[in-house]
Amino acid sequence: MDVMKILNDLRQEREIIEEAIITLERLARGQGKRRGRPPAWMAALRDREKLEAAGEAEPAEAATPAKRGRGAKKTGKASEE
Repeated sequence: MDVMKILNDLRQEREIIEEAIITLERLARGQGKRRGRPPAWMAALRDREKLEAAGEAEPAEAATPAKRGRGAKKTGKASEE
């Protein structure tokens, strides 16, 4: 094998490894709290965990379409257009 080709391959691998190290350092350091509103499923999970911790959890039941936000008739300006 050509020595120059080996050196080029090693330099490319070093760049990839350096990028991975930087990414992992950023993850370890943390970027603070996430901004914005959490997804509905995440907020519901957090609320349920709070209820379970307080001992007020409801029995598990299947979510009906209305509870999932589907199937309900929409009213207001958005439905009139």
